[in-house]
Amino acid sequence: MTYIIILAWALLYLVFSFSSQLPWASCNNYWNTDNCIDLSTQNKTLNWTNQTNTTFAATEFWERRVLGISSGIEEIGSIRWDVMLCLIAMWIICYFCIWKGVKTTGKVVYFTATFPYVMLVILLIRGLTLPGALEGVLYYLLPEPSRLADPQVWMEAGAQILFSYSLGVGSLPVLSSYNTYNNNCYNDCLWLCLLNSVTSVVAGFAVFSVLGFMAHEQGVPIAEVAESGPGLAFIAYPQAVAMMPLPQLWSICFFVMIILLGLDTQFVSMEVVMTSIIDMFPTVMRRAGRRESFLLLFCLTCFFSQLVMVTEGGMYVFQLFDYFACNGGCILFLCVFETVALAWIFGAERLLSIIKDMTGVHANPFFKICWLYLTPLVLLVSFTCSLVWYRPLTFNRWYVYPAWAYVLGWVLTLSSILLVPAWALYKLGTGTGNLRQRFNHLCQPAPDCSLTQKGDETELQHIKGEDLHWLASS
Repeated sequence: MTYIIILAWALLYLVFSFSSQLPWASCNNYWNTDNCIDLSTQNKTLNWTNQTNTTFAATEFWERRVLGISSGIEEIGSIRWDVMLCLIAMWIICYFCIWKGVKTTGKVVYFTATFPYVMLVILLIRGLTLPGALEGVLYYLLPEPSRLADPQVWMEAGAQILFSYSLGVGSLPVLSSYNTYNNNCYNDCLWLCLLNSVTSVVAGFAVFSVLGFMAHEQGVPIAEVAESGPGLAFIAYPQAVAMMPLPQLWSICFFVMIILLGLDTQFVSMEVVMTSIIDMFPTVMRRAGRRESFLLLFCLTCFFSQLVMVTEGGMYVFQLFDYFACNGGCILFLCVFETVALAWIFGAERLLSIIKDMTGVHANPFFKICWLYLTPLVLLVSFTCSLVWYRPLTFNRWYVYPAWAYVLGWVLTLSSILLVPAWALYKLGTGTGNLRQRFNHLCQPAPDCSLTQKGDETELQHIKGEDLHWLASS
């Protein structure tokens, strides 16, 4: 649950956005050094590109004011109290937005999922009207042919698709479990893919138009101002905003959008845990007040475990978790098991018949080919490539983590992916019969899992009735 740390940083930036002068727009603050460069001033003709020991005001604000970053993960340092207060505020917001389940979350998401589009359109229009925006858009649309031969580029793109669609982490099954049986999931999937891809493309125009403006103002290639990860949201974009007229307005719009988008992701992540636990222990968790109490315990546990990430060395810990525990390789590994279980054990034909029974639509046979062959093959090849072309984690391209940190990182990775094969081995070892009989038994779906039978539909409606009764009573 590291994503909420980003929300805490964004909330702190939002608070600072209401200042009379953006604190990352000047070098006249107590945290600035003598090497600070203020790009928001009119003196932009300085030959700063030839200076090797200079840093931008936005970079110093991020590293010295927000993070107070130490020299390495060995030096954890003290807690950044303002970031911690923002973290507390975000956890309180998340708790009260989902504490009653989908009954409250659904109402909140009507705002948090739609209002960011308003902010995105505003930022897009503003970005496209800036000088240099065309160069940024062309840089966005025209790839470098040489980079297309780099397998790392394709692996990063594949991992981004998995994260963008929340594949392999339980979000989609949990949210779809609240639909009625005859909900047209076929159309929902198509609309989800279309909307998600269009949003990503439009967001790219909004970001790269601003990066083009930055490059134009500084007189440098766009590649030199482009950042990835937290650097884009907390260095590059704030730096560009500080160079615009009415910088406070655009800064508020940007960070409001970041927070609302992040809250949606956080809501879903927490709801996955809550719904899974409630479905596993329904007789215990569906009593009055149990959901709220367990959610409070879950939030407190996550908060106290995240305190190390809001220290002076917390950024190194955050990057370690993000790189090893939440990386694309872990999702690829889990998705291989999911596709094999769904297509080969549960059965692709059975899945097609259920879709037909639910929606009345015959799914395209191409999906069966994807489930059985293409998707597992692509996932397995991508996972293998991620191991072959593994690159050790560095911070800011210069800090190399100590050996024990890499060991800890691989422990985090294994903790994310080994539970699936470990559980399979446990079931294989504790079953009845000889080894072959146990294996064959585990590789067959339960006889009552077909939802196309009338008896099973009756049972499903009974379960739904219990769920609706619990939601109404809570």
